[in-house]
Amino acid sequence: MTISLNPELERFVREQVAAGQFASADEVINSAVAALRGRVALPTDELAELRALIGIGVAEADRGELQDWDAEDLRAEGKRLLASAANKKVP
Repeated sequence: MTISLNPELERFVREQVAAGQFASADEVINSAVAALRGRVALPTDELAELRALIGIGVAEADRGELQDWDAEDLRAEGKRLLASAANKKVP
């Protein structure tokens, strides 16, 4: 397979190799494609759940049920969700 990159992306790949982040341009491209595959390969059930949650949020916003959040609120909620998920995995 032959891949052509635009000059900006080619420069980025070379910079990554030069910086020692990757051993070769092939490794950079393989890593990028693997990341893309992970991003686009969302399982159907997770996608349906995500769409349902978005729908709930949109409906709440339409009803004016909004909350102000700041960065600290987001961090605290993220920590709470991570702790909750970790507790669910422990038998």
